[in-house]
Formats: sequence, structure tokens, C-alpha cells
Amino acid sequence: MTLLDTDILLDWIVRRGLDGLDEGQLLREFCEKCREAGLMVSRALSFIDTLHPVHEGRIYRWNDDSVEEPAATDYARTDQGGPAAESWQRSPFFHLLQTGEEELHRRIGFGDAVDFSVIQEMKDAGHTDYIAFIHRFAGDTKIGDMDGVYSAWSTRHSEGFSDANIVALRRLVPALALAIKSAALARIADTLVQVYLGRDAGRRVLEGSIQRGVADRVEAALWFSDLRSFTAITDTAKPSEIIPLLNDYAEAVITSIHEAGGDVLKLIGDGTLAVFRADDPAEACRCALRAEENLRARMKELNERRLAAEQPVTTAYIGLHIGEVFYGNIGSFDRLDFTVVGPAVNEASRIASMCRSVDRPLLVSSTFAETLPAEERARLVSVGRFALRGVGKAQDLFTIDPELL
Repeated sequence: MTLLDTDILLDWIVRRGLDGLDEGQLLREFCEKCREAGLMVSRALSFIDTLHPVHEGRIYRWNDDSVEEPAATDYARTDQGGPAAESWQRSPFFHLLQTGEEELHRRIGFGDAVDFSVIQEMKDAGHTDYIAFIHRFAGDTKIGDMDGVYSAWSTRHSEGFSDANIVALRRLVPALALAIKSAALARIADTLVQVYLGRDAGRRVLEGSIQRGVADRVEAALWFSDLRSFTAITDTAKPSEIIPLLNDYAEAVITSIHEAGGDVLKLIGDGTLAVFRADDPAEACRCALRAEENLRARMKELNERRLAAEQPVTTAYIGLHIGEVFYGNIGSFDRLDFTVVGPAVNEASRIASMCRSVDRPLLVSSTFAETLPAEERARLVSVGRFALRGVGKAQDLFTIDPELL
């Protein structure tokens, strides 16, 4: 690869990085460009840590042979022991971190030490040269464990990487790392807003809906739920059991809502606020009721599993309502919440709190019941008329006919 080829490829990296090409595409097209310029990369990988509630990061791979590998793979946390941690600690990258170095080069086809299992695998597969890099982030540019871009490059060329090839890689890979970091930060932003704000609210924020006081007036089916006897459970259960219990039941509630097309807007202790929107209000109500059915089945399985493990169990109280709400940014200039507000939200909360009084796991408003399609509405029975705290007039409430459960 000539100096001119290197300069051309550097320009290409910058353009494609600005285009927002994802990490896997960047790696694949970069390797193809290298080969066109005479730098015969045979296999490459790059990975970067992330901010994600489950995964530590994501690894990207490319090769020039017929071996099928996933282009992108999320990897498990390496700070909690197990196979992932053991594999990491045997890697060239862990060695570089321990020594503080940034590069490890092994001409494995020409007598250099084969001192890592992955390098032995490369040699067994016919590779003649291997080089690994860590391009670290400095100071405040680190985000959590996201402290650099890691990459490895190998070739099957009979002469390995030439000196000119190594010089080119040392110039090109830092630029590629910066483009990968840019793509990763965009992905992290999307993950964070969805995890902490909800899927639809997160999307709206990333699209620029961040102005205080700007809210849409929408009609939505509203879900408010909390856990039965949660205060009593926290008083009697071991402290170490509380967070796992909340996580188990939150997973059940949130998954059920998402499966039915709803959006979770807020978690308040053991409580959950969610919305279901559709062009047809009847469809929004149908989806909310489907989420309740999903949760009922999921809770049954969860409770059987927790009872078998001698862990405390509970169920959910759910209030469903439909009405007009304001959906958008509410708060101060330096602390906003993207949520729903309005009398209908308060009413959904009051309906959920009535579940304890009438000993029913689900209550829906008369407005919700009337909006449902006839088939679903026929499954409801009245539990009576009640005065709801903070609501101007008494409300007829309904539940699923117990004989149909």
C-alpha cells in the first residue's frame, strides 16, 4: 500500500464515519478497500465496550474465506467471572491492558512466539502475521467501561504484512477507531433513551423533541399497575431479595406491555405507567387488555418458579382507562421528563388503587369498557360504582368475568 493509497483511504474513513455507517459496515468496507490497495487483510475484528443493562460490549468480525461468522455479536460482562472472563484474561488485549502497551505484533509464520491461544488458532488456519491494537480514550472521553477501541488484523499472505503495510495500519486504524467510536456513541444514545425514557419517548427525544413545555394532545389507553402487598413483602423479606423481586416482576410487566404494542413511560417503585396508542381507540384498548392477559400468564409461570426456589411471590393490580392526555416534555430547564399528564392519568392511578378495595387484580373504567370492541366488552362484568379520590364524579368499574379466567 502506497502513501497515496493510505491518504485516499483516510479520506474514505472520514466520509463514511460522517455518513453514519454502522460499525460492522465500516469494518467490512475498510477491509475490502485495504485489499483493493494491496494490503491483504485476511481476517479482522474490532470491539468496543458499551453502556447496556445486559451486555458489556459488541464485537465485529470480517474474514475473506467461506467460514460463516456473525458480523456483530454482543458479549457478556467480563467482570463477573465465568467463561467470558476466563477467555478475556487469556487474550492479547488483556495482556496489552496489563502492560500499558498499545500494540502486539507476531509474525507467526516466521518464527515469532505463539503465546496466546487465539494466535495459535490463527496460525493453524494458515495465517502468517497478526497485529493487535488498543486505541485508548483519554480523560472525560471515557464513558463507563467504554475506554477504547480494540482491534486485531491478520493475513495469510506468504510474506506476511510488509513494513509498508504495518505503517499503513498504524495510520489507518486510529481513524477507523474514531469512526467506530462515533457510531457506537449514536447506538449508546439510542439504547439509553429507550431504556430510561421508553421506546416511543426515547425516539421522540432523539428526533429533537426536547423543548420544555412542548406536548402533544393525544388520546391513549392508559395502564397503571403496582404489586400486591409489596410493602408487607419488603417488611418481611430479606433485604437482598427486594431488588431481585422487583426486577423479576418488572421484567414480566414491561415485557407484557411491549409485546402488546405499548410503551412504558415510568417506573415508580413497584408501579408502572404505560400508554397504548393506535389510530383506532378500540384497538388501543384491545392492546392494553392483551397486555394484561400476557402478564397474567407470565406471572403464573414466574410465581411457580419463585415458589420452587422458596422466594416471596406476589401479583399485580392493574387499572386501565382511556382518555385525552398531554404527551411531552414537562419540568425545569435543566431537568425534564417526557411523560403523560392530565386528569385521565390520575384517574387510571385511582382505578388501580381501587383493586385492593374490591379484591380484583384488574379494573377498567366505563369509558375503557365502552371503547372496547364488542367481543372483548362482552367479557367484562361490573363490580359497582365508586367514588374515586380526586375524581369529580362516581365511576362505574369493570373487570374480566371470573368465570372466563
